[in-house]
Amino acid sequence: MMQADQLPVWAALLASALVLLGAGFTVIGAIGLARLQTFYERLHAPTLGTTWGAGGILLGSIVYFTVAQSRPVVHEVLIAAFLTVTTPVSLMLIARAALYRDRAERNPLVPPDDASQETDA
Repeated sequence: MMQADQLPVWAALLASALVLLGAGFTVIGAIGLARLQTFYERLHAPTLGTTWGAGGILLGSIVYFTVAQSRPVVHEVLIAAFLTVTTPVSLMLIARAALYRDRAERNPLVPPDDASQETDA
């Protein structure tokens, strides 16, 4: 395995750009979490920031270690697959639990469940 100072310039620049891009998305997600007002608004920014941020960092890692080890390194693809699957599922489950809680407490800011309303049509 070659050292970081022996890495070709194109690979170092590409890996650095991808890691910085991923870190930027993660920071934007964190800022969105801090600035948005309601729970439901706060769900989206960190979820997207995590997914896109981790994707950029993982792509940078793939580029770096593939060039440094002179062989394809794709075990980061498993990490990306798990993040891609688990993050939206977690978002959906947390949002549904919060919606159920808010409807049970009869929060006036949350619309009622359409399935529980009877129509006279």
